[in-house]
Amino acid sequence: MKQWELTLVDPECSMEKAIATLDQVAVRIVMVVDQERRLLGTLTDGDIRRALLKQRPLSTPVSEVMCSTPRTAERGWAKERILAVMERYQLLQLPVLDDGGVVIGLETLHDLLNKPRRDNPVFLMAGGFGTRLRPLTHNCPKPLLKVGEKPILELILERFINSGFHRFFISTHYMPEMIREHFGDGSRWGVSIRYIHEDSPLGTGGALGLLPHDEIDLPMFMMNGDLLTTLDFGNLLEFHQTHSGAATMCVREYEYCVPYGVIQSEGHRIQSMVEKPVQRFFINAGIYLLSPELVKSVSAGTRVDMPTLLESEISAGRDVNMFPVHEYWLDIGRMEDFQRAQQEFGGL
Repeated sequence: MKQWELTLVDPECSMEKAIATLDQVAVRIVMVVDQERRLLGTLTDGDIRRALLKQRPLSTPVSEVMCSTPRTAERGWAKERILAVMERYQLLQLPVLDDGGVVIGLETLHDLLNKPRRDNPVFLMAGGFGTRLRPLTHNCPKPLLKVGEKPILELILERFINSGFHRFFISTHYMPEMIREHFGDGSRWGVSIRYIHEDSPLGTGGALGLLPHDEIDLPMFMMNGDLLTTLDFGNLLEFHQTHSGAATMCVREYEYCVPYGVIQSEGHRIQSMVEKPVQRFFINAGIYLLSPELVKSVSAGTRVDMPTLLESEISAGRDVNMFPVHEYWLDIGRMEDFQRAQQEFGGL
């Protein structure tokens, strides 16, 4: 059972029991839910104190003294948005609900401001030419193109840092000196950054062979340097550790609408007709968690793409898991994607 689940109580729970729960869990809130875990209200130590000042007996059901209209967060909210709501309404806790109003978590100000330190290495791929974004990339590598006031790669780096990661490798090929000059050794952010340079392109997975394999001792994040996402990297790491495997690939649901009526037939007879059907697929989101063994299996100088590398693991009988990304995600590969990023950045 996760810590936040200990705060769940039913509406008939007495104030006395709620106080015991508050003392036990030490997050200064209990969440009142129905049998399906839909949130009915919250009860904080402040609510308890106000009820006691009104001389309500300890046997009073929490449903009579709870806040029945609490502020809540939705699944997929970025840390920054949660903190903004907490600051605006002076909150110490914020229940997290799914689309049906079911409690799926609890964010606390203490946990958000005291991020854990995670030693997993992070490998950011920044060597591409960005040909589809020319002329913007004639004199600037794509990862250094700015969205808002910061380069794309810096936004990625800071999201990892905000999740507690501090060991970074950046692969370079096109205009490497500009990337090195901007990020340096990472001391500006209080982290370590080292560079892996590809003299010639080795594919999306070949740079793994140039890493110092003796230092890759934990599952390693690998991410394309042209993505914007609000994905919680801590959740991804927890999933990977729970579901043992050689790798975890983040995937994104992609919908394609066939612009015509589709005919199902048998011989010369029509069986059915579907007008403009929508087909759904999972696509590679360009974010991975790789076991140290998989990283070390790539030899220096090997040219290989990540799909090919993962397919070889599957063929060898090793598990490759997928982690659906429902949070904001944008691959900045084309000019229209770059323009969309500029428009949407303020809402991230």
